[in-house]
Amino acid sequence: MEKNRNFFITIALSVLILTLWQVFYMNPRIEKQREAAQIEAARDQDKKAAEGTAPAAGTETPAQPGAIPNAPGAGAAATLTREQALAQTGRVTIDTPSLQGSINLTGARLDDLKLKHYRETIDPNSPEIELLNPYTLKDGYFAEIGFSGTPEAGTLPGPDTVWTVDDNAKLTPTTPVTLTYTNDKGVTFKRTISVDQEYMFTVDDTVSNGGSAPVSLANYGRVTRYEKPDDRSTYVLHEGLIGVTGSEGLQEIKYAAIEKDKQVTPGKSTDGWLGITDKYWAVTLVPSTKQPFQPRFGFFDDGRTRYQSDYLSDQIALAPGQSATLQTLVFAGAKEVSTVNTYEKDRHIRQFDLLIDWGWFYFITKPMFWLIDTLYKFFGNFGLAIIATTVLVKAVFFPLANKSYKSMANMKKVQPKMVEIREKYADDKMAQQKAMMELYKTEKINPIAGCWPVALQIPVFFALYKVLYITIEMRHAPFFGWIHDLAAPDPTSIFNLFGLLPFAAPAFLPHLGVWAVVMGITMFLQMRMNPAPPDPTQAMIFTWMPVVFTFMMAGFPAGLVIYWAWNNTLSIIQQGVIMKRQGVKIELWDNLAGMFKKKPSPAE
Repeated sequence: MEKNRNFFITIALSVLILTLWQVFYMNPRIEKQREAAQIEAARDQDKKAAEGTAPAAGTETPAQPGAIPNAPGAGAAATLTREQALAQTGRVTIDTPSLQGSINLTGARLDDLKLKHYRETIDPNSPEIELLNPYTLKDGYFAEIGFSGTPEAGTLPGPDTVWTVDDNAKLTPTTPVTLTYTNDKGVTFKRTISVDQEYMFTVDDTVSNGGSAPVSLANYGRVTRYEKPDDRSTYVLHEGLIGVTGSEGLQEIKYAAIEKDKQVTPGKSTDGWLGITDKYWAVTLVPSTKQPFQPRFGFFDDGRTRYQSDYLSDQIALAPGQSATLQTLVFAGAKEVSTVNTYEKDRHIRQFDLLIDWGWFYFITKPMFWLIDTLYKFFGNFGLAIIATTVLVKAVFFPLANKSYKSMANMKKVQPKMVEIREKYADDKMAQQKAMMELYKTEKINPIAGCWPVALQIPVFFALYKVLYITIEMRHAPFFGWIHDLAAPDPTSIFNLFGLLPFAAPAFLPHLGVWAVVMGITMFLQMRMNPAPPDPTQAMIFTWMPVVFTFMMAGFPAGLVIYWAWNNTLSIIQQGVIMKRQGVKIELWDNLAGMFKKKPSPAE
């Protein structure tokens, strides 16, 4: 009875965990669909954007950055093409090994950016990822740095300021560009923008007071987005507003949450970063550390809905003839693990590695990625790296798994005694349980030892799933044959004979690919290594559990299914070797043969 109870607990926990994972983590991903666009009716006259947060009474603190003056309504924005929007303003070309696009001279905004190394699909001819777009488009998304101040400072560089480019009009890693603007009070702003080989822009602003009166001004920056990403949000990673500032540290605010709260304002900070993150891409600002700044996350619906992460620094006072320089970093690109880690170390950006959502179990997930990535550099294929990782994980846990399988083998040896005890104390459950415990003690058997091989797989399983799902290195990573993306489900289906029949599988049928079937077969064989349970309920679970797991795993990333199938295969070999050494009969062939034997009728 004790063995049965522990067995049921193991099976129930395994099924429960995987079921909950499927329902709450995987289903949102599998059922991707474009969310309804939140487009308001075009208005005869657009609202002039109000400033986000008014200054407190009795202070001279400028307001936080709000919207763009004279921004088109949603209806007007929907009518423009990207090329038309880009042609409306003067621009400075961006061309690096990783990026291409342009800087908008109106507002000096970074609002046109494509990622050269990443495309929308696995087709090498598909369009490059468009990360940033002009605000005049429906899916406007940009980063902007400007200044705010008291009236004595004059008209300061903001959303509608037209900057003048000096000499070079092309930004490359070796050729920075310089923009200038002089306002009506004689204050000159000189902005030098440089970019590295990857995704980091450095913006150096030098402000010189050429007027006759002192001025006070503050630096602001913002990342603004007009539409949420196409993919539905999931529980497995964060997408939305993000930042690490002040004593609060990491702030992760989903789109739905900021729509409800409107604004989240952490305490002032002297270091850190903030922005907006997607699954694979992000745009963030790293404010200057020379002045304390006030971070803010907001949602605005004044004429056109938008999501915004912004900051406003403390004021800088400049006497006539004085100047000051502030440096702001802008990250806009792919969340490559090595690149993000390098920026954190070399640029001294506080906890910049949290831009990648490693989750609560980062102490397992990050080493798992490091191991797979290291093996990838050796094998040149992430699929082979996952297979090699499975072998290494098996080797690490071999002593414990070995002990578990030995205990299971010993239990098979004493199975006749266990049957005898059940029959002897069939009507006295307490006595039966006591006799069983005495038998376990005498034979030195741990009845729950068989749970460990399953339990050990669960944290590794979750960590591998997280790595496959969140890291851009796994995106569109091929294996062999028909698997062109290890982070996506197996594209084949049993319902068209895995592509042999000339039609696509109907959408209403459950997805069931080749690797899911292979995984199910290995799980079936592993369970058939043991004698058929005498209890009918147990026998039914043994029979149907591989089928249930096959359909559950079919929608998971192909890399995870390959891992599970290979892990099952190694477990079969390991268990077989141990059973043979212990002199225990391997029941696999008898169980398989028994499936095809005719069962006697009750009359016989």
